[in-house]
Amino acid sequence: MTNFISFQDILLNQVQLPARLLERYVSLGLNETEVMVILQLVRFMQANNEFPTPEDIAGHMKISEKECANILRKLIQNNHLSIEQLKNDRNQITEAYSLNPLWEQLFAEQQQKTAHEHEGTIFVLFEQEFGRPLSPFEIEMINTWLDEDELAPALIKAALRESVLMGKLNFKYIDRILREWKKKGIHSVEQARDASKAFHGAGTIKKESAEEKRDTSIYYNWLEEE
Repeated sequence: MTNFISFQDILLNQVQLPARLLERYVSLGLNETEVMVILQLVRFMQANNEFPTPEDIAGHMKISEKECANILRKLIQNNHLSIEQLKNDRNQITEAYSLNPLWEQLFAEQQQKTAHEHEGTIFVLFEQEFGRPLSPFEIEMINTWLDEDELAPALIKAALRESVLMGKLNFKYIDRILREWKKKGIHSVEQARDASKAFHGAGTIKKESAEEKRDTSIYYNWLEEE
């Protein structure tokens, strides 16, 4: 009888690693041996051994126990690895390795890039709605909302949409909306959406005159957006 390995066993016996690590490890100051130690750590963690010894790890590599211990120490010093204290079922304190510092560094650049892209679209959206380039004062006001007030870009966009919905497209009114939301503890688009629904549900919105009518259909549905 021929022995064979089940494909299901092969698929289940996998070590999952972010592809971004293989793409970016050099920029993080890691070398191939250090990446392999990280890979071994992930493998041990998946096998429910969250604190393997240098001997355990070195036993699967071509490095000595001392070299492995030095690599682990370096990973901790460079904030790629941390040691956390946990409590087991018996309420005993145990230690475990955590790769969260590495994952945070690995994806921080992408998160910052995404945040900058979101912020950039705010200026474009304002210029599109106002139908003109923004003045230096208006650009500074948006930057104040972003940097000093630390408002989420999505919340600023929601305030712009609300001003369009109310037919009061000006920066002072948008600023009043944002300050009113902050006073009421509204910090997310979902909370702003609920507040706007409650406000508009209390009465009807006056129709704009033919001279003032604007195509705001893209904003009228913002209350239903995810």
